Amino acid sequence: MRHLTYKVRFLGLVALAIAGMWPLAAQASIVNPPDLGSAANYAVLAGTALTCTDSNVAGTVGVDFTTAFASTRCKMQVQYAPGAYQDFQTAYGNIADNLGCAPENVLTGTLANRTLGPGTYCFTAAATLTGTLTLTGTGPWLFEIGTTGGAFTATNFTVVSDNPCSTYWWVNQDVTLTTSAFQGTILGGGAITLTGTSLEGRAFATGAVTMTGSYILGCTAAGTVSTLKCNQGVGNGPEGCDPGNSNQGDKSRSNDELGGTPGNPGRQGGNGK
Repeated sequence: MRHLTYKVRFLGLVALAIAGMWPLAAQASIVNPPDLGSAANYAVLAGTALTCTDSNVAGTVGVDFTTAFASTRCKMQVQYAPGAYQDFQTAYGNIADNLGCAPENVLTGTLANRTLGPGTYCFTAAATLTGTLTLTGTGPWLFEIGTTGGAFTATNFTVVSDNPCSTYWWVNQDVTLTTSAFQGTILGGGAITLTGTSLEGRAFATGAVTMTGSYILGCTAAGTVSTLKCNQGVGNGPEGCDPGNSNQGDKSRSNDELGGTPGNPGRQGGNGK
């Protein structure tokens, strides 16, 4: 009789879960990474305009045939990519059609000093973030910002994780990141503006992309963060830049490795010292 009672209770709980009256806890941790299609091969995709000043991009920058383009002292590879842009729009729309997360995963506040495991998280309105957010585990993570409308603004905001390319940020409207160290793929429903910001991931915008004093390290096909290649002395060039072999006297090492002084990266111990 006791066995029968337990069985009836269990079946009742399952029926409630199926009916949506009592969600199973495991459902909160289920994340389906967006299918980016050919967009996954790009570090930046810009819709209406692309403006770049004093910035570097590791990975390909894609624009549509109607995208206005301006670049000043930028290092990046730009090409027409209407197919990739369309794949991004499809991925954006697929998320928009299935917004929502478990009640315990609805977020508020700045996320400073927060630690989050893999899952889908929501801001129902606009999000204004600062401080440090730590993501634990291997992902994936999906952040939905402005599910009922709203933009995403971050200042002095840092994201720390071991798997930036498994993090996705869907934003209803504009994205503005200032002096931040950000990680993940941004799927913006408006413009994306990066100022003094590092991005380990991708920036895809239905509107304009504006980069000033920033660097973007896209994701490789293997799902790892790309690396900028350049010849830099100590204290010069963007973070994330691979110095390469820039010392003429010993081409197995770079200026940094031969003891250059920040702000004075002249060759140390080589022919040009």
